[in-house]
Amino acid sequence: MIIVTGGAGFIGSHLVKGLNQLGCDEIVIVDHLKSSEKITNLSGVRFYDYLDKFSFLEAVKTRREFSKPIQAIFHQGACSDTTCTDLHYLLENNFEYSKQLLHYAMHTAIPFIYASSASVYGLASTFKEHPDYEHPLNGYAFSKFVFDQYVRKILPEAHIPIIGLRYFNVYGLHECHKGPMASVIFHFNQQAKKEGCIRLFEGSGGYKNGEQRRDFVAVEDIVRVNLWFLEHLKHSGIFNVGTGKSASFNQVAHAILQRYPGGVLRYIPFPESLKEHYQHFTEADVTALRAVGYNEPFRSIEKGIPLYLKQQV
Repeated sequence: MIIVTGGAGFIGSHLVKGLNQLGCDEIVIVDHLKSSEKITNLSGVRFYDYLDKFSFLEAVKTRREFSKPIQAIFHQGACSDTTCTDLHYLLENNFEYSKQLLHYAMHTAIPFIYASSASVYGLASTFKEHPDYEHPLNGYAFSKFVFDQYVRKILPEAHIPIIGLRYFNVYGLHECHKGPMASVIFHFNQQAKKEGCIRLFEGSGGYKNGEQRRDFVAVEDIVRVNLWFLEHLKHSGIFNVGTGKSASFNQVAHAILQRYPGGVLRYIPFPESLKEHYQHFTEADVTALRAVGYNEPFRSIEKGIPLYLKQQV
């Protein structure tokens, strides 16, 4: 049996589907469904059980045994709202909860694979898994950063595989429930479809209009990396997961407008409130990931965006 926290969410539901494709349906989905908006994410996937996050956390704290042996824990659940300013809430959800689950995994000898975030790098220009380059700029990034730091201290004494995967800018089907936190690719597509234009930021951070750059990675690639580590549990550590090649927002917008003839770009003033807290550039250094043997190619935006938009129909 495999546990997937955040299993009804964007990446978590894709991970459940990926496990299904490997023939695994003995899956416990852990989530906290306040409304029905994420139910469609689980349409067509197979799983053994569903647990509310708080019921699951109580079972973890009391070291309660599950009905079947657990093969691995994929910890995808978190508050992913980068605009949230309630640091106590973020640390409770993204740090304390993760610590409880990590210690449960260590106590019961269960491999632990969890989602980290490229947001920990802040305004760095080098994106390598080392504290020298980690400078979180908001509460969400800090909550991910402190758990990564905790994992680094635990690793030398851990007797289980512990794998942290630092996701860069993930896009794909089933992200619409994320609202403002959905990828810019999702939002650009919505703008082009409804308004016939895509709005990009004017120049900032030394970049010209729309030339700010991010490492956009397809959710299918994120799933492949997670499942690869499930099959290669001799490895532990924190690993970047991105394409290793950044793309400008202009490139992304033009790729989307191929679908909407007559669509135009409009540049809007860069918000003053973001100037000190905005990643103008991200690009994953995937040296560590390649070094442990992951050699699958990552989908470029030229291939990934058309496939994504086709799924949106």
